[in-house]
Amino acid sequence: MLEVSVTKGGDEVAEKDIAEKTLEGYNDVFADIANVLLFNGRRLINPDDLEDQTPNSSYKVDGKIHGQERDVAKAWRNGTIRLACIGTENQTRVDKLMPLRIIGYDGAEYRSQYDSKEPKYPVVTFVLYFGTNPKWDDEISLRDCLEIPEELKEYVNDYKVKIFSVAYLPKEKVEQFTSDFRIVADYFVQQRLTNDYVPNPQTIDHVKETLELLSVMGDDYRFIEAYNENKEKSAEGGIHTMSDALNTIIGRETEKAEKKGVDLMAKLVKILLAEKKYSDVEKASDDAEYRDKLLKEYKLVG
Repeated sequence: MLEVSVTKGGDEVAEKDIAEKTLEGYNDVFADIANVLLFNGRRLINPDDLEDQTPNSSYKVDGKIHGQERDVAKAWRNGTIRLACIGTENQTRVDKLMPLRIIGYDGAEYRSQYDSKEPKYPVVTFVLYFGTNPKWDDEISLRDCLEIPEELKEYVNDYKVKIFSVAYLPKEKVEQFTSDFRIVADYFVQQRLTNDYVPNPQTIDHVKETLELLSVMGDDYRFIEAYNENKEKSAEGGIHTMSDALNTIIGRETEKAEKKGVDLMAKLVKILLAEKKYSDVEKASDDAEYRDKLLKEYKLVG
C-alpha cells in the first residue's frame, strides 16, 4: 500500500486532509507518486491497474472500538505483480510516533487477508511530508518510538516507515513526475529554496484539486481564490497553467493595492480639508512623493 498521511483533528487539518485526498485520489496522480518515489522513476504502475481500496479499519482501546482511516488507498493488480494495498498519508508536521499509526493500518490490511484462501500480497506504506522546518528523517522505525529494556531488544521486531520530504526532493526527482504532482512538488521545493516561485509551463489536468492542495498545504488561499474567480469563464479564459493562476493573483493584488491607495487618499483629503490646507490637497494629488510624506505624517501608513 502506498500511504501518505495528514494528522487529523480540527477544521484546518480536516480541510487539508480533504484537499490531499482529492488530488491523490486520481489514479494518474497516485500512480505517478508511486512510480517516482517507490520505483525511482520506472513506470511500473499503470493508472488503469489501480483500484480504489476501502481506507477504513478499526482498533480496540479501553474496551471501545475506534475507527481509523487512511487518506487514500489503492490496490494494484497487474498480472503476477500485485500489491494488496498502496495507501497515502500526508503530513504537514513531524510525527515521531508515525510507525504506531502505520503499523495499525498495515496490520488491518494483512489481517483481512488471513482468512482468505487467495494468495497473500504485500502492503506498502510511505509518508509524504510537506513541511520544511524541520526536515524529517528519510526513515523512522518502530523501535525509535519505544522504551525497550536491553534484555528484550533482540525479541522486539522493528517496523520501518519511509518518509519522503516533498520540499527537499532534488530537482532531477521532481522532473520525473509527469502528473499534476510535479507542479505541487516544484512549488514546495522552490518555496523552500528561494521563498519565491517561478512556474513551469505544464498544463494542469486537475485544476481545482491542484490549486486547492497548494492553498491548504502552503497556507496561501490565493490559489483557490484565483480558481474560483475563473471557473465561470470559458475554456479559453480559464486557468490552465500556474502562470494563469499567478496572473490572476497578481491582478487581484494590484486591484486591492489600487483600491487601498484611493481609500488612503480620500482619508488624507478629508483631513487636509478639515485643516483648510487646500494647497496641500492639490500638491498631494499631483506629487506622489509629497503625498507619501503626508500619509506618514498623519500616520495613515506605517
